[in-house]
Amino acid sequence: MNLYIKNGRVIDPAQSIDEVTDILVEDGVVKAIGKDLKIPAKIETIDATGLYVTPGLIDMHVHLRDPGLEYKEDIISGTKAAVAGGFTSVCCMPNTKPIVDNKAIASYIINKAKNHGFCNVFPIGAITQGLHGEYLSEMGELKESGCVAVSDDGKPVKNPELMRRALEYAKGMGIMVIAHSEELDLVGEGVMNEGFVSTDLGLKGIPRVAEDIAIARDVLLAEYTDSPLHIAHVSTKGSVEIIRAAKKRGVKVTCETAPHYFTLTDEAVRGYNTNAKMNPPLREEEDLKAIKAALKDGTIDCIATDHAPHHIDEKDIEFNQAMNGIIGLETSLPLSLELVRSKVLTVNQLVEKMSSNPSKILGFNRGSIATGMIGDLTIIDPDYEWVFDINSVSSKSKNSPWLGNKMKGRAVYTIVNGKIAYKAV
Repeated sequence: MNLYIKNGRVIDPAQSIDEVTDILVEDGVVKAIGKDLKIPAKIETIDATGLYVTPGLIDMHVHLRDPGLEYKEDIISGTKAAVAGGFTSVCCMPNTKPIVDNKAIASYIINKAKNHGFCNVFPIGAITQGLHGEYLSEMGELKESGCVAVSDDGKPVKNPELMRRALEYAKGMGIMVIAHSEELDLVGEGVMNEGFVSTDLGLKGIPRVAEDIAIARDVLLAEYTDSPLHIAHVSTKGSVEIIRAAKKRGVKVTCETAPHYFTLTDEAVRGYNTNAKMNPPLREEEDLKAIKAALKDGTIDCIATDHAPHHIDEKDIEFNQAMNGIIGLETSLPLSLELVRSKVLTVNQLVEKMSSNPSKILGFNRGSIATGMIGDLTIIDPDYEWVFDINSVSSKSKNSPWLGNKMKGRAVYTIVNGKIAYKAV
């Protein structure tokens, strides 16, 4: 499929491009950028006047639940939600059933995505076998099978010696370690952030220091081993300060946060709203402000969704028993565009955090609209107003605190490998 995109505001931080111009995509590849392009007589044309045209958005932290938990989500429904949210590539975490700790499961994900998915899917393998935290997985085999990183997401690697070895081996193999940093002995039976709201609601709290301590440990191990480390779902002021200081020292650490951590606080839990229950939990206003400041100054490199679908039966129960997590693929872009409207980020910085930086961290040949690059593009209408209605959710699961909310901004075209994978009605 060949495409001609004209009159769009092309934003590509990797090339320092921000201008109104045209793009020609031929045979799945960016053929040319500029005005007065030579266009074939018969070609599908998109008039992007008043719209942003960006490199395809990349979400480096999603849970597709496939294989084994397809009643929550599968590769087909998850990638359908991804393209509806403007994502051309997603990286799926290994806590499936069975765990992605071997070549067979990684190959299953890659092949199913190629044959049935709506966007690119890159599996993330497990750091430890079965996510049990006892023995390292075969990282070399996982990389060879197509895994782009390793993580025990959902669980921390509790043993610091094992985490040290994971960082060393991963460094030697050229694969990124993504840390779920959490001190479980401090978490205990906590179900939300420890603070005034948890006390008021009579719910056991999780102190923010449970995240801070674990991130400090992982950062120090990365520094000691001189190994790259990426930290998932940063949510606290203390974590931000630790990572900021580490970067200043030259530690090879990168990190991400999710839209709920710069949009909501633990006040959203009132009414025992299980759609506001997640891990790490929603924090307090000072943490939210620190996350925004860290996005602004570059301490936080990426915005990822941590898309975590659950069946209604796992959410419509007592708060203590409800599963952690919310869906986020379809709401990430409009929520993140609020950062631009409130002048926390420029639109160029937002594209960096949602495309070029994830691509750079994971070593993808994506995240740019340079001539010759794969034709992954997202066309965004920043003023598009819509309602996140339960009946129009592409995900199998509906566990979102934003159901029924008015949104502003969305992807109106998602182009994957040069083909239109999604078009807003």
